[in-house]
Amino acid sequence: MMDTKKQSAPFHCSLDENLEKVKKELGNSTDLVTRQVRLEAVDQIVVGILYTEGLVDKNMISSLMESLMLHAKKAHIPAEAECEERSLILMKDFLLTIGGVEEVYDFDHLYDALLTGDTVILVDGYSNGFIANTKQWEDRGVQETSVQTVVRGSREAFSENLRTNTALVRRRINNRNLWLETVQIGDMTQTKVAMMYIKGVVQDSVVAEVKERLGKIEIDGILESGNIEEMIQDHTFTPFPTIYNTERPDSVAAGLLEGRVAILVDGTPIVLLVPAVFVQFFQSPEDYYMRADFGILRILRFISFFIALLGPSIYVAITTFHQEMLQTNLLMSIAAQREGVPFPAAVEALLMEFTFEMLREAGVRMPRAVGSAISIVGALVLGEAAVQAGLVSPATVIVVSITAITSFVFPSFSMSIPIRLLRFGLIALAASFGFIGIFVGMIALCIHLCTLRSFGVPYMAPLAPVNLADQKDTLLRIPIWMMHTRPHFLRQKNSVRERKSKI
Repeated sequence: MMDTKKQSAPFHCSLDENLEKVKKELGNSTDLVTRQVRLEAVDQIVVGILYTEGLVDKNMISSLMESLMLHAKKAHIPAEAECEERSLILMKDFLLTIGGVEEVYDFDHLYDALLTGDTVILVDGYSNGFIANTKQWEDRGVQETSVQTVVRGSREAFSENLRTNTALVRRRINNRNLWLETVQIGDMTQTKVAMMYIKGVVQDSVVAEVKERLGKIEIDGILESGNIEEMIQDHTFTPFPTIYNTERPDSVAAGLLEGRVAILVDGTPIVLLVPAVFVQFFQSPEDYYMRADFGILRILRFISFFIALLGPSIYVAITTFHQEMLQTNLLMSIAAQREGVPFPAAVEALLMEFTFEMLREAGVRMPRAVGSAISIVGALVLGEAAVQAGLVSPATVIVVSITAITSFVFPSFSMSIPIRLLRFGLIALAASFGFIGIFVGMIALCIHLCTLRSFGVPYMAPLAPVNLADQKDTLLRIPIWMMHTRPHFLRQKNSVRERKSKI
C-alpha cells in the first residue's frame, strides 16, 4: 500500500514550543500528561515527559522520573552546546533504564507513540527525543472459552491484547521457525495486525498472498477481525465462511502446524486461520484429545448438517406433494393433526422458523440474567399456544425443534449462519416443486461449494477433488500415530508430521 501521508514536521529546538504544539494537535486532551523536570547535574538541561494516562505502566513512569531527577549527577551529562550529541547518548545509556528505547525526530512518530502507550522524552534545546516502551493497559486477561467449549482440553481463550495472544501461541509452539510479522492497518485507528506462520512448513505463496491482501486494505479504521476477514476473503457473495475464526490458542497452534497462516488483530479475541476448507468447520479440538474411536461423533455433525439444512423442506415436500411416501398410520396421524390448521405446511414451517429465529436473536441480545429465561419461556409458551390455537400442527413444531437443536451441534458457530439462511430457500423450493425442487437446490449448492476457494485451496478439499491420502481426518479421524503426514491439499514445504520411531 502506497504511503500518501505528508512528510512529518520535525521538532523545534524549544521544548515549550514542542509541548504547546502537541497539546494543540491533541485538542488539549485531559488524559495527556506533560511534565517538565530539571536534571540534578546541571540546571540548564530541562526534560519534558509526555504520556497518555491509562495506557502506560505507572510504576515504569515513576522509575523513569526517578532516574532522570535523582541519578543524572552520576552520568556527568554536560550542558555545553558543542556536546549536544554526547549529552543525548549519555542520557539514553545511563538515565533511560527502561528497555525498548528508541529515538524520535518528528511529530507523526511522537503521536503514534503517545496514543499507543509509549512515553516520549524531549530535551530543551535539542531537535530530537526518545520513545520509551511503557505500554500497559487494563484487559480482562486470559479467561475460559465461552463459545468453543470442550469437555477435555485447554480452557484458555484469546483476549483483546495482541501481545497476550501471540504469547499464548508461542507457549504451544516453542520453535524458532514460528515467525511473526506485524503491520498497522487503518488510517485513523492504526490497528496492529499480526501474521504468524511456521517457516519451512507453510507454502511461501500463501504467505505472500496474505501479505498482499493485507497490504491492499485502505480504510479509516479496523475494529475487529471480522473487518479483516471481509476484506481479504476470496468470495464475497457466498453465505459460507471461507476463513476460519477461533478463540482457542490450541486450534490456532494446530492450524499453524498443518501449514496455515494465523492473522491476529489487536483489540479482538477472535483469530483468523487461512486457508480454510469446508470440513474444517466440523472439526473440534476435542476430537484430537480423546481416543480415535470417539471420532465417530464427527459423523453426527455431518448428519446434523443435513438435518438442519433439509429437515423442514423435506417435511414440507412430503406433506404437500409426496404423501405416498409415508406409512398409512403416520399419514393419518399427520392429517388428523393438520385438520383445522388454516395454513399450508410451507407457511407453517416458515412461520415457526421465523419465530424461532426471533427468539434466538432475542436470547442473544437480552441481558444474560434473563436471556435464557426468555428463550425457554418463549419457545414453550409460544409453541404450546400456537398448537392449542390451531395455527400450527404438533408435527411442525417437532420438525422445527429438531432442526433448531441440530443447528447448534457444529463446533464453529460461523457454519450455522449459512444453514439458517439456506433453509428458507429450500423450504420455498420444496413448497413449489417438491423433491424435485430440493434436488435442484442441493445440486446448485454443491456446484457453488465446489467453485469456492480459500487462498488458492479448493474449499471442498479433500472431498472434491478427492484425495484419498487426506481422508484420514475428514469424516473420521484415524489414530494420531497413523497420521504421519500433514494434509496434502495445503501443499506445505514439509509434509511430514510424524517420524516413525525406531524401537
